[in-house]
Amino acid sequence: MAKSAENTPVPLAILISGRGSNMTALIEAGRAEGCPYEVVLVASNNPDAAGLAIARDAGIPTFAHSHKGLSREDFDAIIDGALRKAGVRYVALAGYMRILSEAFVTGWAGHMLNIHPSLLPRYKGLDTHGRAIAAGDPEGGCSVHLVTPTLDDGEVIAQAAVPILPGDTPETLAQRVLVEEHRLYPEALATYIRTHG
Repeated sequence: MAKSAENTPVPLAILISGRGSNMTALIEAGRAEGCPYEVVLVASNNPDAAGLAIARDAGIPTFAHSHKGLSREDFDAIIDGALRKAGVRYVALAGYMRILSEAFVTGWAGHMLNIHPSLLPRYKGLDTHGRAIAAGDPEGGCSVHLVTPTLDDGEVIAQAAVPILPGDTPETLAQRVLVEEHRLYPEALATYIRTHG
């Protein structure tokens, strides 16, 4: 029996640049009964991204195009075209190591989310775990937020905290935070889509 329109999962694209561990968590969650999204495309600015092979093995269509030699706006227009062609309604950034053009972000406003490895608004940008340890913070963590033209500045919709232990390095903290990322991102994305349609 066909699902009714209101129960039909919305088409989601995932943008990656590397190994795609959060992408894998989103794909797996998207296959669960009742999940409000379905991953219809994995796209990357890195044709050699390991996550592309994982996505293909999972039966997900992929799109890859190098950003080298292109302006930010021209490259984002190429990615946007691939997303629109695939009928995407939501975009999840998962280790996508590109600063996005304002036109691209505006075009997907309210429909594009990111996961960031810190408890925003602390530690926007890179080296989040090292900065949290150096500051003597009692905990690090991760945040799922809406994407806006300002880097890591959109509304936070979910967070998970991870204690910083004595002797932690950025690498050991990152490993524990990643476990929480894989749990938090699918849950937060599903809740957001159910709420916003």
